[in-house]
Amino acid sequence: NTIYTPDKAETDDPSEAFPVDDLPLPFDEEQPLPHTEEDSPLPEDNMPSDAEQALQEMVGLTRLKEDLQEARMMAAFMKRRMGLGLDTELDNRHHMLFLGNPGTGKTTVAKLIGQLYHQMGLLSSGHTIETCRTKLVGEYIGETEKHIRQAIEEARGGVLFIDEAYSLASGGENDFGREAIETLLKAMEDHRDELVVIVAGYDGPMENFIHSNPGLESRFNKYIHFPDYNGPELMAMFRLQCEKNGYSLSPEAETEAGQMFERLYEERDENFGNGRTVRNIFEDAVARQANRVAALEKPGREELMALLPEDLRDIDEEDNDT
Repeated sequence: NTIYTPDKAETDDPSEAFPVDDLPLPFDEEQPLPHTEEDSPLPEDNMPSDAEQALQEMVGLTRLKEDLQEARMMAAFMKRRMGLGLDTELDNRHHMLFLGNPGTGKTTVAKLIGQLYHQMGLLSSGHTIETCRTKLVGEYIGETEKHIRQAIEEARGGVLFIDEAYSLASGGENDFGREAIETLLKAMEDHRDELVVIVAGYDGPMENFIHSNPGLESRFNKYIHFPDYNGPELMAMFRLQCEKNGYSLSPEAETEAGQMFERLYEERDENFGNGRTVRNIFEDAVARQANRVAALEKPGREELMALLPEDLRDIDEEDNDT
């Protein structure tokens, strides 16, 4: 299972704080996340955090941010009840179901939730374990339970993120995916105070998944929807990629890119990649720009940075052909 550990920095320098400098953008492009400076102290539950700021600065996702703020307030409420020794059994379920297409930021948000809940004192470490059916479901009797228990053990104190979770319920009666679900449900109950499980996937298949077992419906009571990015949002992400990597768009390229992303959004289908599409388009544009500039005798700084319409045009034509 892939382990994302927010408590360990990639450098050996102890003076460098980890928190969120290695979190990816919604389309899995890495970008340092800014730190918040407070002018005056605030109550602990309302203290802005790097993870919260990073979430707010993600492109789009307005409704999602509102839903997560509500979940955060509920978590803070539950924490206060715990502090007073009041019953929290009904409230202490932070497991979530993420619905949306690829490239909409589900993995990034799962990692931020782990950090948020850690900073609130609800998770002891806040790390994230990413996994999927191929890592959880075994081929022989006994393998599946072993894989599930190992994933749960690795995720204790943090978040277990299961991508394309609907595939666990897609097999036949003899498929070990249903055993994985049963084992997961028991582990969620046994470790409900030290683990958040987030299952993610396409809207339709995930609706079928959650209704495939009554235990799933009772454990996952927070549904978070990740809509496709619209044209202006895709353009904002593309512009961010250019700025982060030291490229600039000419006015003509800015216009052409905006029109291209509008059309991509309007003509999208179930295979639309959202942020991943932005990343691919940016990488292709940079490759074309490099080939174009290589033909210049002595390119200057401007030429090395500028993306022109012709750097996008071939991409535009390819998109029309698909």
